[in-house]
Amino acid sequence: MKFKTIGRTGVRVSPICLGTMTFGREADEATSASIFKRCRAAGINFFDCANVYAKGKSEEILGRLIRDCRNEVIITTKFQGGMGDDVNARGTSRRHMMLAVEASLKRLQTDRIDFYFIHNHDTHTPIDETLRALDDLVHQGKILYPAISNSAAWQIAKGLGISAKDGLARFECIQPMYSLVKRQAEVEILPLAQSEHVGVISYSPIGAGLLTGKYRKGGEGVEGRIAKDKFYSARYDEQDYRETAERFTEYCAGKKLNPAAVAVAWVGSHPAITAPIIGARNLEQLEGSLGALQIEMTVEMRMEIAALSRTPPIATDRRDEQMGMFLH
Repeated sequence: MKFKTIGRTGVRVSPICLGTMTFGREADEATSASIFKRCRAAGINFFDCANVYAKGKSEEILGRLIRDCRNEVIITTKFQGGMGDDVNARGTSRRHMMLAVEASLKRLQTDRIDFYFIHNHDTHTPIDETLRALDDLVHQGKILYPAISNSAAWQIAKGLGISAKDGLARFECIQPMYSLVKRQAEVEILPLAQSEHVGVISYSPIGAGLLTGKYRKGGEGVEGRIAKDKFYSARYDEQDYRETAERFTEYCAGKKLNPAAVAVAWVGSHPAITAPIIGARNLEQLEGSLGALQIEMTVEMRMEIAALSRTPPIATDRRDEQMGMFLH
């Protein structure tokens, strides 16, 4: 196992992170325990969670599973989403954050959270209030590092700038969506992370199952999020994504490789990525993603796979610069 360092923190983690969103939802407690045990046996020491997953049950199950190995694992969780009907039981205000972190610590049965993520952007709370409150939690020892998920590069950069200006604990990890069919992060988020030495744990590396091949032509009636969840079906409802997945699965079949393993390995091969987040509702599904640990993703192979999908446009309209023609 080749461990990686999260940004400039010095914290060493496995090159794959297990996402626990299925714990207490698609995976019952016994299955969750089997998934956790298999990951630990594979050398994984990195586990991602959120307070809203299964309405807190995911944190509770994870907390019981890490009880005997807490100092050997790195744990993340998130806050921002609604945790009740009360109008203030959501958001990134100091008030909600202080209540949310205490609840997460209790569910996780731990005295600290290694990386505490803002789950989504909050339009009602100024970022400086959120950053100050996160800094206070660092000083209290309840969290070790602030982090941010599902945000645009400018929002992340703004937060980093305020933290630098005011001497606050800064974001040390970013969690964007990233896969062969969802490559927007390549445009600004991943370059920002490399420039500022921020860790990146990206989610949905197999595109909610799309890149496994199970939604190929003739795959009607298959079990999976895209088939069962309107949220996910809308996220991946583009013909281009389906065509990319078709080309990708054919490529993997030609090389006799598991497409889930290749999809995860491809994401993990980007120089800005610390660890892709994998998820599973059972052991069989988990094994496909764990196979990424055995794949040697060469530069040539990464380029071959990248050519199967549409490269996102660059951040500016200066396409001449992309071609090396620095015209004025």
